[in-house]
Amino acid sequence: MKTIYCMNTTAIKQQLHGYLEIADDKKLKAIYTMVEDEIKETQVDYSDEFKAELDKRVTYYLNGGRMVSPNEMSKRLQAKRNKRK
Repeated sequence: MKTIYCMNTTAIKQQLHGYLEIADDKKLKAIYTMVEDEIKETQVDYSDEFKAELDKRVTYYLNGGRMVSPNEMSKRLQAKRNKRK
C-alpha cells in the first residue's frame, strides 16, 4: 500500500479521481463537506454581460480577427504606465 508521502501530486490526483468514481454516497458527502468552503471560494460566477463579451471575442477571433500577444499587451500596458508617471 502506497502512503501519501511517497506519492507526487499527479499520482494523488489520479488516485482521488478514480476513487471518487466508485465511492459510495456517504463517503462522497464526507469528502465534499471537508472541502466545500474551498470549492465555493474558487468558483467564479460570471455575469451574463461578461459571458456575452467573451463569446463576442471568441467569435471575432474564430472569424480571423486580429489578437494581441501577451508580450505585446505587456508592452502596451507598460507604455501607458510610463505616461502616467
